[in-house]
Amino acid sequence: MFMKSNFIIYPEGDVQEIDHSLSINQLVDLNGNPLQVPLPTTKLIAYRVYKINIQTPTGQEIRQHYLELVNVNELRQYTR
Repeated sequence: MFMKSNFIIYPEGDVQEIDHSLSINQLVDLNGNPLQVPLPTTKLIAYRVYKINIQTPTGQEIRQHYLELVNVNELRQYTR
């Protein structure tokens, strides 16, 4: 049996498992759910996926999505 696991790694080093894969430069919320652009406001906490590490031990695929915090000035370019 082949198992796939996805994790997000916050800037502080905390790790959380998610049930989907993400892509580089994708904006996500606190729980790793993709955000729809354009954003309705800049008053939210958003992260950007800046790196993906894939490990393939026997019978598994482990994807680690590294996140960076997006500041309010950067969020403005994603709003209406």
